Amino acid sequence: MSENTPTPSSARPPKQVRTGLKSTGVRKAASKSNRSRAREFALQALYQHLVGGNAPEAIDAFTRDLAGFHKADSVHYDALLHGSIKTAAEMDALITPLLDRKMAEISPIEHAVMWIGVYEFQHCLDVPWRVVLNECIELAKEFGGTDGHKYVNAVLNGLAPKLRAMEVAADKASGATPSTPTPADDA
Repeated sequence: MSENTPTPSSARPPKQVRTGLKSTGVRKAASKSNRSRAREFALQALYQHLVGGNAPEAIDAFTRDLAGFHKADSVHYDALLHGSIKTAAEMDALITPLLDRKMAEISPIEHAVMWIGVYEFQHCLDVPWRVVLNECIELAKEFGGTDGHKYVNAVLNGLAPKLRAMEVAADKASGATPSTPTPADDA
């Protein structure tokens, strides 16, 4: 071969290496479902309720004015926000026995995420328990503290057999685990 004839290795452009931030596993905004967006807005609203003690109506009006709310499932958001606030004491009574500290010491983000999970376990039976668990873990990863998602996972995983007994038992019998979702889990 002559000097000007490219060899097979030099004929290809050099391999480009991507630099910058690596994915943390958090889904990009464009790929989020309407319900996932509703959970995010409900989390923000519940956080305001827990931290500021603001009236649900004022929080709701503020949240609906946020950019991107039109892409959320507003019916699901309403159920999560108003249902969680209405049943907060009952949900806290379920959560508290699984905590290793006082509820007052739990981050308001993790507290709100656990409310969302418990509310969906109890009232959104069309959403598989594994999807509820995964969505709450993702919320805690995106908005919570460094290991907050592990705490949320432990508490909700502890409540799932109580709140979704038949569904969890059926999954155990079939060998499915939270880490092995089925095609029906895309709800």
